[in-house]
Amino acid sequence: MLIGLLTAVAASICYGTGSVLQAVGSRRAARMSPAAAGVTAHGGPNLTSTAKAAMTWEFIVGTILDFVGFGLGALAARMLPLFLSQTVISANLVITAVLSVKMLGIRLTRKEWTSIGVVCAALVLLATAAGHEGDHHAPMSTHWWLLAVTLLIIVGGTVAVRFLGARAAILAGLLSGLAFGALGVGVRILDGVDPFDPVTLATDPALYAILIAGIGGMYLHTVALQIGSVNGATAALVVGETVLPGAIGVLWLGDASRPGLAWLAVTGFVLAVAGAVAVAWYGNHDGAEDPAEEPVPAPVA
Repeated sequence: MLIGLLTAVAASICYGTGSVLQAVGSRRAARMSPAAAGVTAHGGPNLTSTAKAAMTWEFIVGTILDFVGFGLGALAARMLPLFLSQTVISANLVITAVLSVKMLGIRLTRKEWTSIGVVCAALVLLATAAGHEGDHHAPMSTHWWLLAVTLLIIVGGTVAVRFLGARAAILAGLLSGLAFGALGVGVRILDGVDPFDPVTLATDPALYAILIAGIGGMYLHTVALQIGSVNGATAALVVGETVLPGAIGVLWLGDASRPGLAWLAVTGFVLAVAGAVAVAWYGNHDGAEDPAEEPVPAPVA
């Protein structure tokens, strides 16, 4: 349990730091481009603008941290109940918020600090109440359903961003969270890992759900960082990444709390999600999210 918890905390630190670095890179790329460039007819970023953001050194380092966080998170998902591992990993919101003060010039309000404190307290409650992780196996139909739902999330999110533009910021964050949640479930039920069997692993639909969820979720999260509040987008991601996989772990995979502490686990889980939503609600900062100004042409001599 302790090793799994430390692994989840390390994954959270990697993800939180990576999110802020990606936001810095995305905004630096936006400032270097004309205001009308790189957007769709509906005001959302197109693939070209996203690719430019991905070429900045900040974004590259942030992406490397994401991959490290993914590996650590995958280990945690197989060592802890999903309602604990996913919630601890999603606490990267705290890291994101604190680092954004220094790196993005954002000043957090008292309400945001209070919300962050609620999330931290909730994680302590969850860690205290968590029991053993459940089964690592699920019917093959579940693996196929996971792949289908993951495809629906990514395709639906991409279409929504293209047609809703800036109005899809929170939705993109939420859908990226659902994708990462599907990734956690996929890692948990993946066949061919223990004992290692490359043929079984390569033919498991859950493996392809993991790959699609990871790549697609990263894309949707990048878009959310480009068009909305970094804290708000990350908080929406937290909700999507914790609620659904936590419920799946309890209802279908046998995750459980310590005997007699189910009420504490539920309380901690609800407070963690509520704290994340509060940060999303209070996470808009005047001037911090303004789009890049359109360059003013030099006067003609």
